[in-house]
Amino acid sequence: QAAADPMSSSDAPEDGPKETSSVSQNISDADAFKILLEMKMKKRQKKPNLPSTVTELDTEDGSKVYVVGTAHFSDSSKKDVVKTIQEVQPDVVVVELCQYRVSMLKMDEKTLLKEAKEINLEKLQQAIKQNGVMSGLMQMLLLKVSAHITEQLGMAPGGEFREAFKEASKVPFCKFHLGDRPIPVTFKRAIAALSFWQKVKLAWGLCFLSDPISKDDVEKCKQKDLLEQMMAEMIGEFPDLHRTIVSERDIYLTYMLKQAAKQIELPRASETEPRNYIPAVVVGVVGMGHVPGIEKNWNSDLNIQEIMSVPPPSASSKIFKFVIKATVFGLMGYGCYRLGQRTVQFILSMPAAQSYLQKLTEMRSQH
Repeated sequence: QAAADPMSSSDAPEDGPKETSSVSQNISDADAFKILLEMKMKKRQKKPNLPSTVTELDTEDGSKVYVVGTAHFSDSSKKDVVKTIQEVQPDVVVVELCQYRVSMLKMDEKTLLKEAKEINLEKLQQAIKQNGVMSGLMQMLLLKVSAHITEQLGMAPGGEFREAFKEASKVPFCKFHLGDRPIPVTFKRAIAALSFWQKVKLAWGLCFLSDPISKDDVEKCKQKDLLEQMMAEMIGEFPDLHRTIVSERDIYLTYMLKQAAKQIELPRASETEPRNYIPAVVVGVVGMGHVPGIEKNWNSDLNIQEIMSVPPPSASSKIFKFVIKATVFGLMGYGCYRLGQRTVQFILSMPAAQSYLQKLTEMRSQH
């Protein structure tokens, strides 16, 4: 900090020695960068003491990537993330989040716990507006799975990502990247992969999820994340759905980790000085279920254009969409009908209304 913010001459005593301020002013941005970088390198452990949940991967140019496999509802996963970042002092931290879920990084645990438990009509409307009817409903059903775990454990999801965000801010020159594929793309591709009856069956299974979960269950699932395991059990009979929700995201996460692991350019004193690069150190924070896929894809040439495209809606999607809309409007119409019927009966039962009707009857009989 002293190197980055040298003391100005106005802050120095007028009658004191001026050597300190003149030396401070001579420190360039490049020198300050070098000083802080050296401090960071000294703190970086040559042989880091890493948790057992960390997988180490190397790139062709010598960069290192430490992938922390986490359980999304686990206190020990938070500790693993913090310890890994402190040990390796990374240049980049990549987390399994996209821009649509980035808000959870800055929300406090209490607010997140409340938000995760509450699934209301407003959230459903927002999801449908953002992703379309089918993808919005799929998102809400998956949120129901997460809310079920949250309610059972009293623990908000994403704690390991918030810890990664906090810890990365303490490391000099450490960048923070979002590494997951955008939710709308994932859900739209998932919907397109299902037939009409598969969509009905999946929605039915998600709607009636109620199995109890304990904290011991979470820790037992440390080798396979609890949320992803529950989803895997429900989508196991739908290979295409597993491909879009898990396998394709493995590819996307791998690609983003490799992009983050490109060599870092060192600061130069002048434009004429040659460029020097050093290998990067990256920490990836992902669900444990994605680690095997990342390892499998690590040495492959990856192209994410195909898995980022959204196919046009199929005939079954249009039918299912029509059925959902017809059901919603039908229920609304029936509700209005019942409400109107009860309202009319209530009004007619009032003494004033009965008196008015009696007068009308008498007037008609006189004519």
